[in-house]
Amino acid sequence: MAVEISRRAAALWAKKQSEDGQQTWLPLIVHLLDTQNVINYLFNQWLSSGQRQLLQGTLSATAVHNLVKFVGFSHDIGKATAAFQGKESYNRDDSLDDYLKSKLTRIGFVDFEHLNLASPKESPHALAGEAILEGLDVPKSIGAIIGGHHGKPASCPPDEQIGNYTANYYQSDNQPEIQAPWIDVQKELFEYGLTSSGYQSVEEIPDITQPQAVILEGLLIMADWLASSEYLDNDKQTPLFPLIPLDQSWPKDSIKERYQKAMTAWDVGGEWNPQPVDLMDPKQNPYQIRWGFEPRPVQRAMTQAIGETLDPGMVIIEAPMGIGKTEIALLAAEQLADITGRDGLFMGLPTQATTNAMFDRVDDWLGFLAKQQTENLQIRLMHGKSQFNHKYQALPNAKNIYDTDDGMGKVVVNSWFSGKKSILTKFTVGTIDNLLLLGLKQKHLFLRHLGFSGKVVVIDEVHAYDAYMNQYLYKALRWLGAYRVPIIILSATLPKNKRNLLLEAYLKGKYGLKYELDAPKDWENTQAYPLLSLLDGHQLKQVTSFPGQSDQQPTKLQVQRLNVSDEDLVAHVVDQISGGGVAGIIVNTVRRAQILAEKMPASIKLMVLHSAFLATDRVAQEDELQASIGKHGQRPDKLIVIGTQVLEQSLDIDFDVMYTDIAPMDLILQRAGRLHRHQIDRPKALKTPKVFVMGIEGPNTYESGSANVYKQYLLMKTDHFLKDTINLPDDISPLVQQVYDSSTDREVPDIDAARVEFDNVLKAEKRKARVFQIANPKTKPGATIHDWLGRNLGNVDQDEQKASAAVRDIRESLEVILVQHTSEGNFLLDGRRLSDVSSQDIAQQVIRLPVAVTPRIDKAIEKLEDLTSDYFLGWQSDVWLKGALALPLDENLAVTFAGWQLTYSSKLGLKYVKEGDTGGQ
Repeated sequence: MAVEISRRAAALWAKKQSEDGQQTWLPLIVHLLDTQNVINYLFNQWLSSGQRQLLQGTLSATAVHNLVKFVGFSHDIGKATAAFQGKESYNRDDSLDDYLKSKLTRIGFVDFEHLNLASPKESPHALAGEAILEGLDVPKSIGAIIGGHHGKPASCPPDEQIGNYTANYYQSDNQPEIQAPWIDVQKELFEYGLTSSGYQSVEEIPDITQPQAVILEGLLIMADWLASSEYLDNDKQTPLFPLIPLDQSWPKDSIKERYQKAMTAWDVGGEWNPQPVDLMDPKQNPYQIRWGFEPRPVQRAMTQAIGETLDPGMVIIEAPMGIGKTEIALLAAEQLADITGRDGLFMGLPTQATTNAMFDRVDDWLGFLAKQQTENLQIRLMHGKSQFNHKYQALPNAKNIYDTDDGMGKVVVNSWFSGKKSILTKFTVGTIDNLLLLGLKQKHLFLRHLGFSGKVVVIDEVHAYDAYMNQYLYKALRWLGAYRVPIIILSATLPKNKRNLLLEAYLKGKYGLKYELDAPKDWENTQAYPLLSLLDGHQLKQVTSFPGQSDQQPTKLQVQRLNVSDEDLVAHVVDQISGGGVAGIIVNTVRRAQILAEKMPASIKLMVLHSAFLATDRVAQEDELQASIGKHGQRPDKLIVIGTQVLEQSLDIDFDVMYTDIAPMDLILQRAGRLHRHQIDRPKALKTPKVFVMGIEGPNTYESGSANVYKQYLLMKTDHFLKDTINLPDDISPLVQQVYDSSTDREVPDIDAARVEFDNVLKAEKRKARVFQIANPKTKPGATIHDWLGRNLGNVDQDEQKASAAVRDIRESLEVILVQHTSEGNFLLDGRRLSDVSSQDIAQQVIRLPVAVTPRIDKAIEKLEDLTSDYFLGWQSDVWLKGALALPLDENLAVTFAGWQLTYSSKLGLKYVKEGDTGGQ
């Protein structure tokens, strides 16, 4: 390139540090070129073709390429200001600061050593960069990206910045001879950025839409973080973009080599090249070669229809529990990725338990793809307890795998994609919070949007989300529609109104408020089941015919209401499995699960699963449950399983007989989906599937825990329409629609007051959800990202639990490490002495305290911090335990805390009663 950089521009610094007696720096021009090179590489090599097409929009391929490079180079032009160049080094090394200041003075910045600005903090360099570019006629939609590249854009264009704080930019408010070098160097860097990006003049820089700007901002943040990484990992063994010795000038001849070495070290992941799925080839049947079975008629017809789409958007799969929706979805992910140019997957589920179960299945599927293409494909398990998932933790690290002889064709993890960068991993399995957070205002939200824009998104158990979470779901779908991201939605029990709202949200995102839709007659009200609803461009297709013989036979489910005491319930359960069998009891509260578990006879094996267990105990219980009554489990002669809602979703387990607390119809049917799920021999007395519904105490009167968890309106309608015999799968959709369709209210006596209360709660939930939500996408060119993150919820970007609570509308709670403290010393609850186990093992002994125990969370933290420093002062200097809060239990695994008596057992979990109260939780 013919353009040269002046000595003056080359003397500006972007980074400086003093460490272990070594003074180093990075010239600004080097960082600008590094970032330009990195973002160019990410655009060409890391983005999927669908993401490149999204960024291109109506631009030419050359125009979008030039824009990407220009944004990469110009992002830190705001560091070419007096305010930034006068900043102190991080550890206040005066000799380093003075050296660089005097260098600037010598090179032509008049008297810079004596710089004295009145308000330098009013012009942070990202905002200053936006102001400089705006003054040079760069479109506001592009300038806003520069201003927001540290994670949050300004609320409005900085029109008055340079006028109000002139000296921050030019060292002086009114002395032209002092200002001139700064004006010249800013113009020089700007011109260099234009030329190096392929522009002849600023007029060639285009306006873009808001969705394009969000994705470009995400790409810029990623590129900046990568170009700012001196090393690949904390071990500092693999250099990326290191600083240089203070006496070195910018290495213009080795910039390209520096960048190439860095990207070779960083990009250790393989690339997924999705292929069409061929159902016609008998030797390569996609179901057979992936999972070892021939597709059922529903699977075959749905896979066929999905593969025939030209412009797929949203796919909604409604089919019975156990029919193989997950396999349809994973094949659909391959098909849609191929058609739309995506190269990754996000699979979202309601809970950590269901996410762990699904992770194993996705990992196996991804392993097939990795072997098929001889590529190492990267995966991320995204929930707060991923470090306890043994299969995930056992996966090899991407950067180490190449050291082995058989290093290709593996599923791997990449530690660079951690924290806020986690969603940038190509294949991710996580709790639904990760998707809902697309709609929550928080710093660096652009990275989350970037990550999702390149994936096929699968949402499992979509019926499981309440009114508040649904508002975030619809917001996420609007934005994913704007990005043309293909979405697959799975449910066995989807109300038709929710199906229609899901489709509407996506269509509005993709085509705007006044979208056109070519759809079958009366599509909104269909109760066909199974049902595939498929958006193909502006056309909605619905597949309702599934010819062929299925191995799944229709089932008659016997339903019986059971209003008995706990003691009589225990006797009833014991009698049902007297000849052998597995009984599942699903209740609506942890307290009720614990009470029932304590009453069960010791002679029958018992398993309990709910949220109030240590993380390690819960993982062990989930593993044991799958091993006992999963698809290929070793079933015991007799077993009673008691659990809460975690048993109703996605876990592939099988009961011989089931008991459930009253719940909304769709959830009762979901729970029934764990009954006679697999084709196996059963005890003679349990060959007919039976569900016993508990907690109906009288007309419109329900067990108090159930009434608190679910709305009275839905319980009354479920109670009214629940039949004594349910034909599966034919009755699933009609029963769900009867409960959720308001037109059937007139059939239910005394429903009016409950309906009014239900409507009021829905309206309140919608209002509350809107407070911290981002706005809908603006697709007109020139719409900026100014104020996109406006009023937000504080530091949710730094606190995963706080962010999850915000999109689930739950109160924040505290996580503690439970240990046993006695006169003998300190122990884990399994009896191992703390001094004999690793810090990592100790860190895994976590549990979340009930919200009732910590109504004043700040006071609880204060007390727990005191306890931790009294007993475990050394934790604060430990990488695994720093910041952890300990709750020491006595020799009986009990403690009195904040007016509550807490006790723990590996059988029942954490129980809590008010001091002096003998009545239970």
